[in-house]
Amino acid sequence: MIIKTMKKTIALVALTAVGFIFTSCAGALSTRPVGAVYADVADPVAVSGNAGSRVGEATSTSYLGVVALGDSSIDAAKRAGGITTVSSVDVKRKNILGIITSYTTVVRGN
Repeated sequence: MIIKTMKKTIALVALTAVGFIFTSCAGALSTRPVGAVYADVADPVAVSGNAGSRVGEATSTSYLGVVALGDSSIDAAKRAGGITTVSSVDVKRKNILGIITSYTTVVRGN
């Protein structure tokens, strides 16, 4: 009887955890495409009417969701591309099994 109750409890906890995952900001209710196993997507952030001739990128990376390193700020991307006037900002997101996740900010401008 105790083992049966324990199995039901474990199943309920697992089902609840899966429910939280799929309804969180990284889940099914997100407006951005999500890949729990693998994702490699680019999203627009902002655009002005002026086209830029230079491109700068800045990346930060997370390992196992425990350690995160890097600077993916717009300022870092501007410095990398030698940009003073921003014409557009995009982001690239990459995820491999949640083990390695990277976030890259791409800035275009002059």
